[in-house]
Amino acid sequence: MTASRTPSTAEELRGAGLRVTAARVALLETVRQGDHLGVEALASGVRDRVGHISLQAVYEALNALTAAGLVRRIEPAGSPALFEGRVGDNHHHIVCRECGAVADVDCAVGHAPCLNASNDHGFTIDEAEVVYWGVCPDCSASRTA
Repeated sequence: MTASRTPSTAEELRGAGLRVTAARVALLETVRQGDHLGVEALASGVRDRVGHISLQAVYEALNALTAAGLVRRIEPAGSPALFEGRVGDNHHHIVCRECGAVADVDCAVGHAPCLNASNDHGFTIDEAEVVYWGVCPDCSASRTA
């Protein structure tokens, strides 16, 4: 009996039909090790691993990784796009109105898509995207200090 092993980042890229490059490997690993990171932070993380990479190359690679389902792009209202490696589980997010901190929130109720639309307009719904807004503990503490 063989123990199952986790595929390497390169194998995941190939399995998703993407060409394997050092920049894509570094980007996917940076996304997965981060926490809702913006493009600038991701570019910095990739540069730490492989040297120079242009922002344009980071955007192009993020588009490819997102389209392949390896990365999730979230866009809280009024904020630049953020990227995360947690994909395929239909989780949601909570955003601090003051500092912009983002945290994951597991599915609200039941099975995906978590919520039933009051009127689906004939659509077959397979995902719900919910963003909760509030004030994080750190910002709440500074308000009372």
